[in-house]
Amino acid sequence: MNRKILALALPSIVANITTPLLGLVDTAVVGHMGSAVYIGAIAVGGVMFNMLYWLFSFLRAGTSGLAAQACGAADSAATSLVLWRSLMVACGAGVLMVILQWPLGQGLRWFVGPDPGTGALAAEYFSILIYGAPAVLGMYALSGWFLGMQNSRMLMVTSVVINVCNIAVSLLLVYAAGWRIAGVATGSLAAQWIGFAVGLWLLRRYRIGRPRWGQVFRAEGLKRFFRVNFEVMLRTACLIAVTLWFTRKGASQGAIVLAVNTLLMQLFLLFSYMMDGFAFAGEALVGKYVGARDFSALHRCVKGVFVWGLALAAAFTLMYFLGGEAFLGLMSGDADVIEASGEYYLWAAVVPFAGFAAFAWDGVFIGATLTRELLLSMFGAMAAFFILLYSLFPMMGNHALWFAFIVYLVMRGALQTWLFLRNRKFRR
Repeated sequence: MNRKILALALPSIVANITTPLLGLVDTAVVGHMGSAVYIGAIAVGGVMFNMLYWLFSFLRAGTSGLAAQACGAADSAATSLVLWRSLMVACGAGVLMVILQWPLGQGLRWFVGPDPGTGALAAEYFSILIYGAPAVLGMYALSGWFLGMQNSRMLMVTSVVINVCNIAVSLLLVYAAGWRIAGVATGSLAAQWIGFAVGLWLLRRYRIGRPRWGQVFRAEGLKRFFRVNFEVMLRTACLIAVTLWFTRKGASQGAIVLAVNTLLMQLFLLFSYMMDGFAFAGEALVGKYVGARDFSALHRCVKGVFVWGLALAAAFTLMYFLGGEAFLGLMSGDADVIEASGEYYLWAAVVPFAGFAAFAWDGVFIGATLTRELLLSMFGAMAAFFILLYSLFPMMGNHALWFAFIVYLVMRGALQTWLFLRNRKFRR
């Protein structure tokens, strides 16, 4: 079981770590253009696309659970239908984004609120890169399907291809052709479509047939597909609400506190990239065992994912306690920010232990398509976050924000544990 978990988790971790490189490369390229406004434009553009695409992450999560169960049941027709339905929704939503790009761009730019100079360049960046929406959402669908088919190496391959292409095309267009911000956007656009094309090419080994449209649009299958994905989307909306409010409440306390929270949150993100790999392994294997109705293997898998999660949490907590200050120094040279971080550092250092159970259960619940329970646990944890934040903030300030965030992570894991244990379907 450990070999199966690691075989899925390690390529997923590589894919997770390389994914943020797409924005990092864009930032690095524009950072040498001679003006800070270019960096600001890429940052604003990145936030705009994160807000636009984040809700559609259900295409990956929902697809992986459904595909894994069909794979476990050895139902090739069902696996094919899951793929076609997911790609249909992804491409339809992506095309709609392209059609509605002007109101979407205006609304997102208004929400972020950059200064006029930065906003104009961000608008140019957005107007080019929006044409990659079908490819980005299509990759969400393909990534979920490959994971459900117990093949996380495909995620790693496509992530590496996207980043290599992005670096090569962006450097060529910016420095050889002199396209500046348009070159950066076009480089990322080309990388997104090349990555999607590679993903479609990798499908060849599965000999996917094209089912009749009547099968794709069959009411029963579509109802389950949209129910699972709608519940995952609502769960993601709750997650986004907590994340945005965390940033907003930090910003309301001034530039130093905002910088401190942003810096310390990188510790959480670094852990999440690693822990997500094991959550993805849980998705694939749990879904497979549910489809095969092998509940003994399912419980061994859950135990294995939790053991790896606990080991990872212990390693990261130790690393943060021993080398946290040096790590923060690598990310910022601002002495005031580093000094202020010391007051809140312990909160960030305990995040791995507070959050590993939530990550592990997320994978289990998605693989088992317990999406309603996933939504309920997230909603309860979100409610705890906001209640604690607004009750304690007048007395504790930024400490209340971090305390509420820690409780939110613990509550997710605790509620999911309770919901799984009381679910008769998966009892031995």
